[in-house]
Amino acid sequence: MKIKLHHYPNIKIGSLLPRDVWVWTPPGYQSDKKQSYPVIYMHDGQNLFDPNKSYTHITWGVAEAISKLSGFGFIHPAIVVGIDNTPNRFGDYLPTDPFEIPEGKSFIAAQKEEIDQLQEKFDFVANTYLQLIVEVIKPIIDQDFRSSEKLEDTIIMGSSNGGLISLYALIRYPQIFGGAGCLSTNWPALGPTLTPYLQAKLPTAGNHKIYYDHGTGDLDAGFGPFQKAVDDIMRHKGYTPGTDWLTRIAPGAPHNERAWRDRIHLPLRFFLE
Repeated sequence: MKIKLHHYPNIKIGSLLPRDVWVWTPPGYQSDKKQSYPVIYMHDGQNLFDPNKSYTHITWGVAEAISKLSGFGFIHPAIVVGIDNTPNRFGDYLPTDPFEIPEGKSFIAAQKEEIDQLQEKFDFVANTYLQLIVEVIKPIIDQDFRSSEKLEDTIIMGSSNGGLISLYALIRYPQIFGGAGCLSTNWPALGPTLTPYLQAKLPTAGNHKIYYDHGTGDLDAGFGPFQKAVDDIMRHKGYTPGTDWLTRIAPGAPHNERAWRDRIHLPLRFFLE
């Protein structure tokens, strides 16, 4: 399948490193000029469409999956916006608000030497990164493409720390993002802040859909207990499995693009059916 992309180079805001943005429109987009489409904003744009740019030379296959699933009538077609990462990926994607709560401040104090080393390597600018998406990228997409204005049709998705920043986006901008897809979410990166932060800040059920998953191989093998704790919070917040919340486990699946490609159909069907 030949994938045609719209390219927006060197998008930036404030002190963030510039990054390229890639937009894919689904089959039929050009033929029906009246139809509007859901939009999925995805992190790690290099890994989505072109195997020559992908970290592992394997893409998520999201364009192929949407084309196939929508062609069979299983989902509504959607626009995909791939936002490239930068050398500051860890600093861009690690949520910062959780470390402002008491548990987070205690954690930082206890791990001061390690935190200082990280701060020498990365700028922790997740809030500014989300501003880039909401205040710069999304207006471009809404102006240049026929994007749906419905809350449920604005979805954000990523893997590992990209899963963290996707949920963080929904928490900080619940009026913008109706869905968050969090694959192989790197929950341990939040340390002891995870459950108190989500208990306090995760929106209650009613307006959003959230998808989680993880494998049981390599790095993903340690995510299970954290995901169970998050699932408990989802229940407490009133989310209903299979309706507005889905958690899936992929036995044996590792932490890489091939694994996410193998199960990308699950969040796509959950959000776009």
